[in-house]
Amino acid sequence: MFSKSQAAAKTSVNLYSLIETTKANNPNVYEYFRFIFKELPNAQSVKDIEALLPWKVALG
Repeated sequence: MFSKSQAAAKTSVNLYSLIETTKANNPNVYEYFRFIFKELPNAQSVKDIEALLPWKVALG
């Protein structure tokens, strides 16, 4: 409805889903995203990426 293409709509859904999942698992969404954007380029495997999921990251 608000996206100009199907690919853009899928991208939006994925981002919104990650944001809402983060809210449910982490009180500070901004800090979580700062953390994953810093760490994601270093991920070498699926296991590394899974370690960055909202319910696996404990921010202090």
